[in-house]
Amino acid sequence: MNTASLPTYGADPAGLICGYLIEPNAASHAIESADASLWLEARALGGGTALDGTGAGFLWLHFNLSHTGALPWLQRHAGLGESFFDMLTGALHSTRVERVEEALIAVINDVNFDFSFDPSDTSTLWINVEQHLVVTARRQPLRSVDKLRQELKRGQPLRSSVELLEHLLRAQADVLVEIVRGAVERVDRIEDDLLANRLDHKRLRLGKLRRVLVRLQRLLAPEPAALFRLLQHPPGWMAELDVQELRQSSEEFSMVLHDMATLQERIKLLQEEIAAQVNEDNNRSLFVLTIVTVLALPINIIAGLLGMNVGGVPLAQHAHGFWIVVAIVVSFTVIAGWVAFRKQRGG
Repeated sequence: MNTASLPTYGADPAGLICGYLIEPNAASHAIESADASLWLEARALGGGTALDGTGAGFLWLHFNLSHTGALPWLQRHAGLGESFFDMLTGALHSTRVERVEEALIAVINDVNFDFSFDPSDTSTLWINVEQHLVVTARRQPLRSVDKLRQELKRGQPLRSSVELLEHLLRAQADVLVEIVRGAVERVDRIEDDLLANRLDHKRLRLGKLRRVLVRLQRLLAPEPAALFRLLQHPPGWMAELDVQELRQSSEEFSMVLHDMATLQERIKLLQEEIAAQVNEDNNRSLFVLTIVTVLALPINIIAGLLGMNVGGVPLAQHAHGFWIVVAIVVSFTVIAGWVAFRKQRGG
């Protein structure tokens, strides 16, 4: 089989999008899947963390699960537990962080790289964190991972694998803050149009925006609680500083989720205001239609009666019969209009 003809989806033949060998408080070095397999073999045999079996760093490997070679490579070389692979194939995508023996397994929901305020523009990132190895996997490009990659390219030092997880969480929180800010700007414009009496289907746009926020909050809301449970019983290799930073990250997430909930309530109030304005316009149109119907009722009744082809039609031979009928129609119309407007003012 010619592997060169297979689609790579932006990854190497093993499905690796990017890999970094990270030394504590030093610049990161990019690594490919072939070197990563040597690194993993050296660690398994000699306990080291460098390609030659020495060093105190850790490895971050980011895979594209849409690539057919990603899962086989992970199963063959990464030495991950079955819980991680069960999570990859599971149908439950709610955000959570769990401890499985001495590893951290996380599911993080993030927005796609080309997020456009659509409810379907969300995807899942699976993470396995050990002391000397971090594996992340996704099916669609995500903003938080791309932001972390850019930081590493600029020489951002990382102290430990848990700090990398903490950076992912902070990057995800920053993305959500940007989403909330963008949503606030949209809501501000819609509110200005509402005050200027320019509806222009704003209710539909608000509904779509509210669905996006509700979905993001539903996917992300379990994360602070899951982190809190983890931080009560962290793995033995996790430093106290890492625990504190994860706790702070959880608090920041809670603030972002609170802002999202507040924005949802504001959108709900705007939707109710728009609905009330639409109902008021409909009532006004219905009132005008009712007035027209009431004013036209006398002339229709009298015209129907006088148009009957039967004998005894009054005023048929009178010289001024037409004007008498007109006067009667006008009188009844004025009385009907007065009654209708009086009820409207009284209501």
